[in-house]
Amino acid sequence: MNTVKATLTHLPRSQRRRDVVENDEFAAFARRIIRAHGRRVATGDVEALRDLVALSANLDDAITEAVIGLRAFGYSWAEIGSRLGISRQAAQQRWGGQQ
Repeated sequence: MNTVKATLTHLPRSQRRRDVVENDEFAAFARRIIRAHGRRVATGDVEALRDLVALSANLDDAITEAVIGLRAFGYSWAEIGSRLGISRQAAQQRWGGQQ
């Protein structure tokens, strides 16, 4: 028995409309959490310092995943680079080999 609605799946993934919902608010929330973690470490939680530094690697992984997803969704290197304030070539060099 198929429980997936055909109206949600009839288009290929690359042709489905993707609405941006609350991305600015979500990013602001994430920034607040990271700053709060830094303040917590600063109050003497030395054991959490390693975890805070590890967030850097997690953020790099998340950016890579986002870029790969945007490329799969049909965004060009020029569009991605433009949003990041870098050239098309720089974006492709940084993330192009990870697809």
